[in-house]
Amino acid sequence: PEDTVTGSFASFISAARPEHLSQTVRQRSKRMILDSLGVGLVGSTTRVFDIALRYCRLYSSVAVSSVYGKPGVKLSPTLAAFTNGVATHSMDFDDTWHPATHPSGAVLPALLAASQMLPQNTKPNGLDFLLAFNVGLEVQGRLMHFSTEAHDIPKRFHPPSVVGTLGSAAATAKLLSLSSAQCCHALGIAASLAGAPMANAATQAKPLHVGNATRLGLEAALLAARGMEANPLILDDIPGCSGFSAFYGVYQPKPLPAPGQQDHQFLLEKQDIAFKRFPAHLGMHWVVDAALSVRNLFVNYAGSFSPALIRSILLKIPVSKYINRPFPSSEHQARHSFQFNACAALLDGEVGLGSFSESSIQRQELRELLGKVVVEHPEDNVANFDKMYGEVALLLHTGDVLTGKCDTFYGHWRKPLSKESLLKKFRSNASHVLPEEKVEAIIALVDNLEDLSDSSQL
Repeated sequence: PEDTVTGSFASFISAARPEHLSQTVRQRSKRMILDSLGVGLVGSTTRVFDIALRYCRLYSSVAVSSVYGKPGVKLSPTLAAFTNGVATHSMDFDDTWHPATHPSGAVLPALLAASQMLPQNTKPNGLDFLLAFNVGLEVQGRLMHFSTEAHDIPKRFHPPSVVGTLGSAAATAKLLSLSSAQCCHALGIAASLAGAPMANAATQAKPLHVGNATRLGLEAALLAARGMEANPLILDDIPGCSGFSAFYGVYQPKPLPAPGQQDHQFLLEKQDIAFKRFPAHLGMHWVVDAALSVRNLFVNYAGSFSPALIRSILLKIPVSKYINRPFPSSEHQARHSFQFNACAALLDGEVGLGSFSESSIQRQELRELLGKVVVEHPEDNVANFDKMYGEVALLLHTGDVLTGKCDTFYGHWRKPLSKESLLKKFRSNASHVLPEEKVEAIIALVDNLEDLSDSSQL
């Protein structure tokens, strides 16, 4: 029934039309698509991507969908979605929303794969593609707002493996023009395929969470299209029988208003997305900006950056166990270490792709700096991407103290990247695997996505 929470979501997915997307929503989502494509392309150069691709090629029987960074290589739609999802999150370089999740990587690869899967005479155009992408974002955002637990840095489930799977199912269901009843079943099927534990953060398994979200959401929509049914109350709060509420300790669902109604506004209209300037967990961006700020003070104070003058380094950060890593030993641990990112920024004056190589991680001067780090958790510094801050203080042997603090880093939704910065990031990422003319062609395609007659050209 449409008066249930699940029914309202299914009706929304089915009823959404291109005219419901405002100019702001279109522009913000196109920025997300471009950034995610670039992140996926550079992610196709990683070891974890190679492992995933080699695995998928064992099962590639209907090879119609393209793979990031691998000209001429095609896989079945679901495995292409999986592989490209892994690429997108392989460096933890993809976009982040609040409440916390990585929305684009869980949706975009499924839509790219599905658009290539469909027969030539039923290919979705660019506007259909953009609408489906935004439906996938909206479902993820609405689901996260059902729980206060989702507003903080996660402890139990990795959010894209939960809401991302349903977002992928919703987006694909929209692209495939499923009925409201089929959309309802797609969400229910996806809920049975969702979830991954946070303990696998900072390992090669973490990118699988995004790969699985986009793949399994696509599979859920394909199964629903072929008649598979699931619980039509999967998103509702049914006492004594957990549906989607199984993923959250506190769960208070609300119906999703129909698109175009006065009481509905796309969440992307209200809040922009955070784009990362370097490939690491979002929390690292606060401490890096704080470290760069105090580094400038130090250079003005001493004439150059001299670690020997530093007695200790004080980090004031929120409590979050999986990103509090004093001595990371791998690239994935380093991407999830407040200590490493602060010290790398202090030592090098920047954090970038090369910061997470094995040689960079194992540098003696970096290890010595890590040995000087002391961590404090102020009560007002909460583990929440909308409220947290990063503070880095250098206690010098002279007794002087220099302090840098960041409340909102450049790239946060409150301080969005400029068009120039986003294009610079995309060009830098995509150029690792594509020639310049291809890079510029993608920029033009995404910028004019509404005018694209066949979205599979992406």
